[in-house]
Amino acid sequence: MITNSTPLGSPQIPINASLPPTRRNTDAASPQAPGDSLLTTNGTQLQSALAKTPILRAEVVARASALASDPTYPSLEIMGKIGRMLANSKDLSLQED
Repeated sequence: MITNSTPLGSPQIPINASLPPTRRNTDAASPQAPGDSLLTTNGTQLQSALAKTPILRAEVVARASALASDPTYPSLEIMGKIGRMLANSKDLSLQED
């Protein structure tokens, strides 16, 4: 079983990830690739929309309850496909960091 040790909402940055330079240490002579920018103009709108979104949506909970009580869900075909995908997938726990 794979467990997530990272709390939700706290994405981890890989150790080898390169971070963009700050304005203080940006060399004026270093060219920037076209499209390497981040616009945060819609950040406030996004935060507002997220604040208005309910944590639990009644229709999703009702659908999940219906599926959980259905003895034919998921079908044997779907379970077989998932089983084959898991059996053929790479074991990421064997990778060295």
